[in-house]
Amino acid sequence: MASADSLTVPEARTLTGTDVPLPAPADDLPAGPSTGPSAGPSTGLTEAMRERLAAAARDADASGEPDRPALALLRETGLLGLALPYEYGGTGADAHGLNSAVAQVAQVNASASIMLFQHYAVSRRILEHGSPALRRRLLPQLARGDWLAASAWSETGAGANKKQLSTVARRTPDGGWVLDGAKSFTTSAGLADIYLVLAQTEEPEPDAAPDTGYGSAGQTFFLIPADTPGLEPDTSMRLTGMRGSATGFVSVHDCHVPDTARLGPVGAAASIIAGVRDSGATLGAVSVGLAEAALELAHRHAEKRGLLAQQAVRHRLVDIAGEVETARAVVERAGRRTADDPGIATLHSKLVASSAAERVINAVERLLGSAGYVASNEINRYGRDARAVALMGPTNDLCKELVSLTWNR
Repeated sequence: MASADSLTVPEARTLTGTDVPLPAPADDLPAGPSTGPSAGPSTGLTEAMRERLAAAARDADASGEPDRPALALLRETGLLGLALPYEYGGTGADAHGLNSAVAQVAQVNASASIMLFQHYAVSRRILEHGSPALRRRLLPQLARGDWLAASAWSETGAGANKKQLSTVARRTPDGGWVLDGAKSFTTSAGLADIYLVLAQTEEPEPDAAPDTGYGSAGQTFFLIPADTPGLEPDTSMRLTGMRGSATGFVSVHDCHVPDTARLGPVGAAASIIAGVRDSGATLGAVSVGLAEAALELAHRHAEKRGLLAQQAVRHRLVDIAGEVETARAVVERAGRRTADDPGIATLHSKLVASSAAERVINAVERLLGSAGYVASNEINRYGRDARAVALMGPTNDLCKELVSLTWNR
């Protein structure tokens, strides 16, 4: 792993088809069989992979411990490299492909899908904003799955819009930086090999930059390897949902990093954040996977109990399926970036899909009756995981604010 002093990782070799085995494009990987009316586009997960991820999800939900078996499987499958181009050892998937992969993993293990989504997000930010040297050094590691990336943006007291950061980064005489502060609700805390940390590097001046609604002027991103002295993860947080996602705290105290650890210009983090939603990758994909899983569960229950003979049950299932189709459609539109404003479409996709998933799961709970009231029934995990998506950044309330801010310009 990289040292904090130099951010050095093994130099990437020239990537060719003969000396580096690349994962196949997602559309060419072996697909598992359709599991019912809710089956979506394949990401290459075989039935055996789905079963392993599902078993890991059940165990992690019961224990509340980080889902290490699921992470190991993500590394094995090559899914961690989907967001990066072939030249770095990735698969070169577009946003639609990434959303499809996240949704399919979420069908069986929502916690693993969140870790996957965050890894994609950081990988893409390095690809878009990293220096050529930084890309050469980090991206092959991330594409191969040797390293897992995580975002450390949130912190207690900063608010969902990340405007009141207490984490600060100060210049050192040698040109590097020293960071101090604490982050909360960091997915993959303690599992990640590198963290994208958001810090305040200078006091924002009044009207220094237009209000993007998320982040503020004077904030800068830093890529900090997990073994850097002064960086400490804390996984003592126990969540109601997404219990295997290793969501916890990450503190940085007297944490020294070189200037080469900086991602993007000093003070430009807000503009990088504003551009994230234009990518089309959306947390709504997690909600789609959860909604699909709930619909599939409802069909299995109805078939097992002989309820499909009842018109009322069939019509309820049609209504539920319509909600799932709606969520799929908005997420697909965001991923294909066909809207006049792709960023607004991405925000809407999280709002619509996360709300639809909660409605779908509530409807399925009612259809299950007393069977759904048993603690071991998976519908309960789906409901807790679905609620978590709405609270993830940008939260649904912040999504509404980000959309509506454009009306005042």
